[in-house]
Amino acid sequence: MNTTDYDVVVVGLGPTGLTLANLLGRRGVSVLVLEREPEYYGLARAVYTDDEGLRIFQTAGVADELAADMNVDCTVQWVRGDGRVLAQFHQTDRPLGWPVANFLYQPYLETSLERALDGYPHVTVLRGREVTGFEQDAHGVNVEHAECRGTDYGRRSSDPDPRTAVRVRAQYLIGCDGGRSVVRTELGIDMTGTSFPQRWLVVDLEAKDGIDAFRHLPYFNFVCDPEMPIVSCPQPGGHHRFEFMLSDSQTKEDMEDDDTVRRHIARFVDPDEVEVLRKLVYTFNAVVADRWRVGRVLIAGDAAHMTPQFIGQGMNSGVRDADNLSWKLTAILKHGASPRILDTYESERRPHAKAMIDLSVLNKTLVSVDNKLVAAARDLALVTALRVPGLSGWIRGAKMKPSPRFRRGAYLGLARRGLRDVEGTLAPQPDVRTYDGRRSRFDDALGLGFSVLGYGVDPRQTLQADDVARLREIGAQFVTVYPVGGRPQGNPGDGRAAGDDYADIEDYTGTLARWFAKARVGQGGLLLLRPDRYVFGIAAAGRERALIAELFRKLDGQALPRADSGEFPPSPIPTAVNGSPRNLEEAR
Repeated sequence: MNTTDYDVVVVGLGPTGLTLANLLGRRGVSVLVLEREPEYYGLARAVYTDDEGLRIFQTAGVADELAADMNVDCTVQWVRGDGRVLAQFHQTDRPLGWPVANFLYQPYLETSLERALDGYPHVTVLRGREVTGFEQDAHGVNVEHAECRGTDYGRRSSDPDPRTAVRVRAQYLIGCDGGRSVVRTELGIDMTGTSFPQRWLVVDLEAKDGIDAFRHLPYFNFVCDPEMPIVSCPQPGGHHRFEFMLSDSQTKEDMEDDDTVRRHIARFVDPDEVEVLRKLVYTFNAVVADRWRVGRVLIAGDAAHMTPQFIGQGMNSGVRDADNLSWKLTAILKHGASPRILDTYESERRPHAKAMIDLSVLNKTLVSVDNKLVAAARDLALVTALRVPGLSGWIRGAKMKPSPRFRRGAYLGLARRGLRDVEGTLAPQPDVRTYDGRRSRFDDALGLGFSVLGYGVDPRQTLQADDVARLREIGAQFVTVYPVGGRPQGNPGDGRAAGDDYADIEDYTGTLARWFAKARVGQGGLLLLRPDRYVFGIAAAGRERALIAELFRKLDGQALPRADSGEFPPSPIPTAVNGSPRNLEEAR
């Protein structure tokens, strides 16, 4: 009999690892989280999250708490060196149920996420423990970890103590251990992309007690000054960040000097009203790991891809990784799905993560121009574009951001054939009305697993009894969506339904009605959502059985995107770390 100590070992307690541990914990998966740093970092790195990120935190049950500590719906600007506004970017609608542009203070976010793990007795967090080796076979992964002093977040070697080594066994190992990932390195996975030589000085500030030091800096600014490109970032709790691009003649020591820092921040704030929490010169990378899975070991977040900071999507890409992985691991561990579905993790996530990297590099190129003539041409082109009908709205609404839409033929779901098809796209999240007249977010009616939406019908009544039973075995939720004013009425018992796995909601904003129309789902039709709220497929009335059959075919590992085609080769049979080669064909 093969036994494991944990279902999943997560390495790394940053935003990706914290999100993954919370999502798995909420779904009842046993998790061990290993973090080599004994002490919490306590300073900001990531500064931004979007509506996709907050929606994922909603699934994890922590979004309202996190959003309460954010600067939400913030305008983003390009400004000239003298402060005149070149362009403003803002999106006030909330298609996913949350604000689109939100600035955060990472210590607040990580503290809340780590505190939430205390609510899951089946999730164990160990700080000051470094992974020193792992080996995998057809049924699991042996992970060895030892006590260490930590690296002080990259400033020294961690020096794990072999006398304290402990070996645990899990079914899967997930490396969320950052750009210097031990897991990725031990697997021998390279990263491909570009490392940029430009150096930036980041300065994190906190207002002194009782002083409102940043009220005059309400928005996020890219200061497009060819003399010195600058980023000015508002943060909650009396915090603010500046980033200054260095010239080739400036040294790291000169830029981190107290007097130099004081001189630069004095352009925007009174230096005597703030405390400098951190000053650091850094460069950045735009790279992606060559593969994200080797058998039962996977990587996520910065371990899999590193995004320049210029559109704030590095952390959010890792949060999306965690969302994608968490439900697939749950399907395998709790509901008997084939491990082959994990090959769709990379095929789904890589194109979107790479698109975010490319957009970030483009934005960096535009805002960091240090040639006056080129900068003048850029400014003229932008001002001209903002006067063009249609193009102006596209720019101001930041519509160039990659949409949450999987590449055709590369996702777990029914095929998307036309431009209007919704398969493989993220569902909207409007407010809906419950039967007792309460307002609720759409996702709150969907549960944590698959959800079967019936338009004007109870899906349990239109599906075959054996299909309902199979869906219940994988924890599916059944939901009736009524158009506004469309609930059953008239006779005692009309509209009455029972069951913990059922909800009925009223689409009082009309958002879902418009979405169903786009998807060509009429009255009596069904729409099947994955646990990450992406559309698996649709079925017209009378064709429901084929939809459910296709779901279980794919969960059984059949008819999945070909992992050995083009960009997404199958996971190889790996050589074990600290062990002998093993045949892992069963693990795939």
